Amino acid sequence: MSSGYVKSHIDHNGVNTIEFFHPQSNSLPGKLLEELAQTIHGAGNDDDTKVIVLRSGGEKVFCSGASFDELVAIKDEEEGLEFFSGFAHVINAMRKCPQFIIARIQGKCVGGGVGIAAAADYAIAAEGADIKLSELAVGIGPFVVGPAVERKIGLAAFNNLAIDATMWRNAEWAKRKGLYSELHASIEDMDESVDRLSYTLAHSNPQAMEEMKKMFWKGTENWDQLLLQRAAISGKLVLSSFTRMAIEKFKAKTK
Repeated sequence: MSSGYVKSHIDHNGVNTIEFFHPQSNSLPGKLLEELAQTIHGAGNDDDTKVIVLRSGGEKVFCSGASFDELVAIKDEEEGLEFFSGFAHVINAMRKCPQFIIARIQGKCVGGGVGIAAAADYAIAAEGADIKLSELAVGIGPFVVGPAVERKIGLAAFNNLAIDATMWRNAEWAKRKGLYSELHASIEDMDESVDRLSYTLAHSNPQAMEEMKKMFWKGTENWDQLLLQRAAISGKLVLSSFTRMAIEKFKAKTK
């Protein structure tokens, strides 16, 4: 449990719930990113899966992005590329999965967490699910998640998030910009809506939904290459002395 988990469960209606958890605010080290990408890929190839609900454990944070412990341990560009490719693989697995993915956003999203929320086909959030793209604050940039975030909220809003990397935007802002499809006053209301929509989609025409998903994601066919190119940029930047010092300061603040 101390190193976190990814688990999935499919109910009799064909709703496949994938849950990830890490004790450090649902941050995602490389191993969990790999497991998450593989689990989403596996669900996408499962004929019994009609719709996917992506959620995280705990209450306050949906996902706090990259694991700082792993970031500071990166020794060369190859390791940097491998680590940041983890987020690329998760986003691409979500993009290519033929079923709709509903994200249940119960709390804050930071960095890569915003990217995961953006890569979902429909995100249902609760009050308090504030967002921040903190990458520049630690000396890198939102290169890997950028295409997913920009696709969902537009260039201007992505630009604002990416540049002001220390400012939280509240959940209402995220809904207004299109990151969240719905925003609810309580966890209970959010879960009720997740259940309602997932049940409805599980009984909808799977072929129609697959064709709709292709339509929604049109123009992203080059992301297998693009996101790896972006991962290489982050992997190089994370090695700089500026970034090392910024991450150490950031870690000290969060202790």
